[in-house]
Amino acid sequence: MLFKMGRLQEYAVVGRHLPTEANPTPTLYRMTIFAPNTAVAKSRFWYFLRGLKKVKKATGEIVSIKEIHEKRPTKVKNFGVWIRYDSRSGTHNMYREYRELSRTDAVESSTPTWLPVTVPVLRVVEVEKTEDVKRQYIKQLMTKDLKFPLPTVSVPSATRRSSAPSVLRLSLKGCHF
Repeated sequence: MLFKMGRLQEYAVVGRHLPTEANPTPTLYRMTIFAPNTAVAKSRFWYFLRGLKKVKKATGEIVSIKEIHEKRPTKVKNFGVWIRYDSRSGTHNMYREYRELSRTDAVESSTPTWLPVTVPVLRVVEVEKTEDVKRQYIKQLMTKDLKFPLPTVSVPSATRRSSAPSVLRLSLKGCHF
């Protein structure tokens, strides 16, 4: 059963291997993790670091964890999101473009509802130039002076009388049943 913990946040997690006599200043590793809270962000950091490098939670430490906030949270931006998922036929990479207010909103939109588990987000990029946009449905929204006019509804004035409803009369002459 998939358990949704709430809205995703973006965290910058920095960790390293514990210092030893052989290596007193180990290499720092930084990752951007999308998670609902800091505990899940730390867990995902160790999961990915264990797969990439020979560092696990027992032999490593978290140096810092910071929540990343959007610089302009009221401006609509275009985002390109790369995700990777496994299916019965193999591993697939997927690229989608979204028009959202923040990176976390784009990642939440990109998570496929048909997948039973959460998928790792490989990369999230803000697409600023029209030439960099790949999808036509996002390109059409990038035109200058784009407007969405509201349709007007004409309300009959109070002084005008409404006419009686017209009745459709059917003639059955010449019809043979």
